[in-house]
Amino acid sequence: MSSKITLNIVGMSCVNCSNAIERVSRKIEGVQEAHVNFANGSGEFVLADPALEETLKAKIKKLGYDIAVDYEDLERKKRRNLKAALFRLILALILAAAVMAVEMSGFLSFLPKALLCAAMACVSLFYCGKNFFYHAYGSLKNRSFDMNVLVAMGSFFAFAYSLTAAAWVYTHGAQNEFTNLYFSSASMIIAFISLGKYLEERSKMKANDYIKGLIDLSPKTALLIKDDGTIAEVRAEALKPGDKVLVKNGSRIPCDGLIVEGGAQIDASLISGESLAVYKGVGDEVNAGCVSTDGVIYVKVTKFPHQTLLAEIKNLLNEAGNKKMPIARFADKISNIFVPAVILIALVSFIAWMALDGRLSYAASAAICVLIISCPCALGLATPIAIVCAISNAAKAGILIKNPEILEILKDADVAVFDKTGTLSKGEISVSFSDLSAQDLYALASAQKLSEHPISKAIVKFAELKFGEISKLNGEFESIAGKGIVAKNPTGEILCGSAGFLRERGVDAGVEVEAEELLDKGFGVVYCAIGGSYAGFIAFNDEIRAEARSVVQTLQNSGVKTVMLTGDNAKTANFVARNLGIDEVRSGVLPSGKYEFIKSLTDEGRRVLFVGDGVNDAPSLKAASIGIAMNGGSDVAKGAGDVIFIKNDLESVLYLFRLSEAAMRTIKQNLFWALFYNAVCIPIAAGALYPTLGVLLKPMYGAAAMCFSSVTVVLNSIRLKFAKF
Repeated sequence: MSSKITLNIVGMSCVNCSNAIERVSRKIEGVQEAHVNFANGSGEFVLADPALEETLKAKIKKLGYDIAVDYEDLERKKRRNLKAALFRLILALILAAAVMAVEMSGFLSFLPKALLCAAMACVSLFYCGKNFFYHAYGSLKNRSFDMNVLVAMGSFFAFAYSLTAAAWVYTHGAQNEFTNLYFSSASMIIAFISLGKYLEERSKMKANDYIKGLIDLSPKTALLIKDDGTIAEVRAEALKPGDKVLVKNGSRIPCDGLIVEGGAQIDASLISGESLAVYKGVGDEVNAGCVSTDGVIYVKVTKFPHQTLLAEIKNLLNEAGNKKMPIARFADKISNIFVPAVILIALVSFIAWMALDGRLSYAASAAICVLIISCPCALGLATPIAIVCAISNAAKAGILIKNPEILEILKDADVAVFDKTGTLSKGEISVSFSDLSAQDLYALASAQKLSEHPISKAIVKFAELKFGEISKLNGEFESIAGKGIVAKNPTGEILCGSAGFLRERGVDAGVEVEAEELLDKGFGVVYCAIGGSYAGFIAFNDEIRAEARSVVQTLQNSGVKTVMLTGDNAKTANFVARNLGIDEVRSGVLPSGKYEFIKSLTDEGRRVLFVGDGVNDAPSLKAASIGIAMNGGSDVAKGAGDVIFIKNDLESVLYLFRLSEAAMRTIKQNLFWALFYNAVCIPIAAGALYPTLGVLLKPMYGAAAMCFSSVTVVLNSIRLKFAKF
């Protein structure tokens, strides 16, 4: 049986590193899939046999990368590597400046100057730049090419040429041809590119700091209330459902659970994006990582630590980062052929200069400059950093993007389909009126207590206000999706649902006309039969979300058709649709009908956005081009959706559209810059301007340009993280 594992990989310097790991991993027999994300330092692998994990890890380590045991360990190793990189960068800059100063000085003769420069350049290359050479060796050994290969080749050839020229002068005497040494260029190459990689790594960590912030939100300990009433401090990860914990004023909540005693203002800003604290009391749900302010609460644990909303957000962010958009795969394809193409151009430049000019120093300079100035990093960074920043931005706004591909396809969405209850409405159903007798209402509520449906819960709550605690039905019970419930007790059969459902069961529901006035006013109505006879109806109300109308109108103004799918009767559905201005209404639709409708639209080539919340919405969420689940809905729906709205705010739909537009604009800007930069700079480096303008770039300037290019792409992407939509 195949298994999926996630590895945290340390030491990747560009997207070609991740591509190399993917290629090497797929060559291992039994590795079925490999997806490595350079931006967040993680990889997902599907293995035919779990025992292959150690083999896989060994292969990755042979390439020159390290494996972290978890996300926290990954961040620790990243910070440690960053400190080491900073030390090597400072040393590289000092050595480069010293080599340049010695080369330009006039107090030493040629050979002593060359020897001193060679010694300092040697330290710069093989200590400060050792990682470039190490990773380049690993890449070449596995027949793959990345940025490290270009840097290693360019700096080494500059160093080797200079050593050869110095040796020639020593043995044959000074010749103009060989007095141009590139020790300073080799040192500057390492210094500039080390600077670029350091800034790049700092920026990447900045892009991921939302995930790090979530980790910091997780309390390490909890105050557990034991059976004897005493309080013990325990590890938060040891909590289990059923435990009771004390949360003091100003403390973070260590678990997902229900408040069973007390009340407090709950600050959930970092999780849901809600800027204001909300008061919660007995019976209300709270989440791990939120802060209890202005009050003391006792919380009953309802989920294991790995199942909390906070844990779910962290996992989803990491998983989303491992998925590649179509435009990212396009960039990867270009990156895979880029390095061999650059090496070929460098070789052609060398041969052309030797043929046209005959000076070895010029030919070598042009070839080295081509190798150094080309920047596959910018191309590889164009998409992943932007995706990470966009996903982090969305998460801070209470939007969890599970599938980043939706950022690319959302702009083409032309149909927006909404479920009604719990989506367009708040899902906070309350009974407004009932003509059932007290005895019949109690019997119905007793049966409905066995159901988790929002209407059933509302009926139970309504009845308990009249009778107090109601005991559960001791008998048969069946819930029929989209229709109603069937229950049996000693006194007979209990039916509750639509009028059509009662008629299917042989009950004359012609008296439903009594509820017509309520239906016309937008109330929902269910009908009840007991012992085979019609007993009465229950009218309920579900408040429409305040923002629903403006969201619908904005989508329509953007050319998106709006549709409402609901299992409610036509009168109630049409009333809601008229008030919201929805283009098309489909009422009385069963779960299978919702799925068929969504699928028919996608089969026509329409890009369909579907927003739902219930268990019965899960197939439709899967079938839609973009499936959005409300956080207040079922876990099944949230599992099926591409996006989860934590705040249960429909305005998030518009936010998502704006974020998608900005993300794609940023990615296209990055790709354009990367391609434009290389298209312009590589010919200049090869000497295209020398015949007309006499311009021949030195390798050190090529290194500076490469540094500038990759950092520009990263900084442009980082803007997404702080943008307001």
